[in-house]
Amino acid sequence: MKGKSSFDYIVIGTGPAGAVIAKTLTDDKKTSVLVIEAGENHDKDKPIMDSSFALELEENFFPNYFWQGEGIPQENLDDRSFEWTTGRLSGGGSSINGEQYVRPTTAVLREWERLLGPIWSPDKAIRRFKRLENYNGETDNVEARGFHGRIDIRQAPSEPTPLADKLVLAIEQATGFPSILDYNDPDTPLGPFTRWQLYQKPNGDRESSSTAFLSSDIVTSSGRGKNGRKLTVYYKTTALRVLFDRKRAIGVELLKEGKFIKVFSRKKVIISAGINSPQLLLLSGIGPAKSLKAAGIPVIVHNPNVGQRLKNHTLNSAVFTTNSDDAALPSNDPDALYTGGAFLPDPTGKKPDRRAVQLIGISSDGMLTIAILYLRPKSRGSITIQNNDPLNIVLADEGFLSDPRDMEAVKNIYKIYIKKIAAELASIDPSIRLVTPSLDVIDDDLQLEQFIKENFDHNHHQQSFLRMAPRHKGGVVDPLGNVHGVKDLIVADASLIPFTVDGNTSAAAFLIGYTIANQLRNRSKIAERNEE
Repeated sequence: MKGKSSFDYIVIGTGPAGAVIAKTLTDDKKTSVLVIEAGENHDKDKPIMDSSFALELEENFFPNYFWQGEGIPQENLDDRSFEWTTGRLSGGGSSINGEQYVRPTTAVLREWERLLGPIWSPDKAIRRFKRLENYNGETDNVEARGFHGRIDIRQAPSEPTPLADKLVLAIEQATGFPSILDYNDPDTPLGPFTRWQLYQKPNGDRESSSTAFLSSDIVTSSGRGKNGRKLTVYYKTTALRVLFDRKRAIGVELLKEGKFIKVFSRKKVIISAGINSPQLLLLSGIGPAKSLKAAGIPVIVHNPNVGQRLKNHTLNSAVFTTNSDDAALPSNDPDALYTGGAFLPDPTGKKPDRRAVQLIGISSDGMLTIAILYLRPKSRGSITIQNNDPLNIVLADEGFLSDPRDMEAVKNIYKIYIKKIAAELASIDPSIRLVTPSLDVIDDDLQLEQFIKENFDHNHHQQSFLRMAPRHKGGVVDPLGNVHGVKDLIVADASLIPFTVDGNTSAAAFLIGYTIANQLRNRSKIAERNEE
């Protein structure tokens, strides 16, 4: 590779996994890493830095910060279609999300461990989370929290509003679960709470993978590593496909500021592109042979699992009037974003010790909206390539409610939880009344189903479509992200999640990236010692 641009590692993407991998590997000043980012660094733009814009960002998908795309119409949602997008800027999805920091629970991590081995055990995962996070909040279990990591986590607000207190009391009385202080404490995964844990600095500014791991002490604004760090970031650069020498990944084709170039890796190519990761694998010849041939793409490895098993949490809502005396957020803390919330089990009593429902209080314009997420969906979708044009969007079918059990689960949340919470809220404060859906709709099965379809909204919690598992169990990569059937190619992001996480996905992506980065670094050190 003499005369060519070459690095030890090439990392595609600066989201939670990609950024932490780039920083961790280049902590060894002998190791060179090139990071590819399609967007630019917007960390200092007000809509990105100012957390009070977080919910507006997720609603409006500004073209200067987002990939622009749409999924295919959803058969079980009256052919409605939803955005297929993520952040197109430094930090990826972590720079434009709703800032909620939610670790996978011990129950989920035990499933990972049974499938993938002890490296993904709850105890080891918690140790890694502790090394990653700088928790700024209260907890009953300081041993489970980290206070010296690079990711600032703020528990907010310090003084919850009366409306948050009323909502939490109503959930307590409606469900029987007492309020909890720290939902990321593995001992208290269930219950309502007044204070969310947010990716925020102590002053309320957004924290992202970019601000935490590609900050000014790590890399210059032009993308050069600081203080001898062999880190290079190519901004405004789109990865087109992975280059192979037979079945060994050796580099990446890029479109860099309008110019076509190739870069090469001496050790590994690491794809951390989130929802764009399967397209890169497919364009590179890894996927279902029949569809690759039909698209005019030479087959490197036939694996029908690529792009399959796509899962996303469902999202619906219930809307209430509020007391005009109740402020939406504390006047001194608009960055708190949310008005209480809860993690609860299935309302029918199935698996009462496991999270299945996430409730998020959002108050504005004199109304209280409870966002309702069902966290254990059975429905699966898929991601399919259209042709060999790397700039053509994939066909993303999220398959919402394709398994009828998901509709039944969401209906039960309304019939049991929302109905009881509404009654308790009205008892606590008669001015807080359920507006939509009305009790008449909740009590009528057909009307409730239609309401759920019409009210259905879209989460950016896509996961599991490049599953970390043995190939015969639907896997695309092994427990350390190595792509089955080829050498020196790794995927590291939320697409690897083997069993659906029971909360927001960004914390799991940080965990995946940090775990894989540490394994790469440790193996490199062992190899160096063996050579001495």
